[in-house]
Amino acid sequence: MDILLTNDDGVHAPGLRALEAVLAAEHTVTIVAPDRERTAIGHAITLHQPLRAERVCENGGSPAFAVNGTPADCVKLALLDLLGRTPDLVISGLNRGANVGVNINYSGTVAAAREAALRGIPAIAASIASGAPYPPRQAASFVARLVARLSLRRLPPRTLLNVNFPAVPWEEIAGVRPSRQGLTLFAEYVEKRLDPRRQPYYWQGADTQDFEDDPEVDGAALRRRFITVTPISCDATDYRLLAELGSWDLGPPADG
Repeated sequence: MDILLTNDDGVHAPGLRALEAVLAAEHTVTIVAPDRERTAIGHAITLHQPLRAERVCENGGSPAFAVNGTPADCVKLALLDLLGRTPDLVISGLNRGANVGVNINYSGTVAAAREAALRGIPAIAASIASGAPYPPRQAASFVARLVARLSLRRLPPRTLLNVNFPAVPWEEIAGVRPSRQGLTLFAEYVEKRLDPRRQPYYWQGADTQDFEDDPEVDGAALRRRFITVTPISCDATDYRLLAELGSWDLGPPADG
């Protein structure tokens, strides 16, 4: 397969390079990734400054470009210019830190995969929970097996797979669990400080997430030592409410 690799941790991140090392043995791999850390950038794109892509070489590996933009920028630039072709698959990761629950909405890792899915290209986002004691190559080998499955079974249009690996020794992983996205928020806070001129500034932070207890939810399954695989659709329409809206008698728009 012809595979585009990207991430939000940067072009030299160990997780991305582990994926490259495993996948390049059987597939054509090209890397287009941010030139620096872009964690929690979401699906932002760059519109008010030029994008630049610099060719980078690392031990004679796969072709790689470092882009001064976001993960979504990287996918756009790769598909519209740098690759010169449409890849069979886009993989974003391996991210340092899990992307489950509402964090999916903030994740640059997931956004890069979503950008590909929006354009009709099958995509995978893959992340390893913080503190995992195993090398990323083991998770990369699992992703390679998933890629082999996708060569036989196509994803539905505009759908991606979000894969997360638990932070336990590899031999203690309980299995693989298809999961739905949870909706639990982090215990968030804002810390207010004063600069030397007595002007306020803020640090955002979050404490450990208390995941829902439903074993079918991604965060809960991850906590139970499962590798989670969550299908995510680009269509965010609430079809149940859409069907009800016709009975709301919203009427014509009010006069100006």
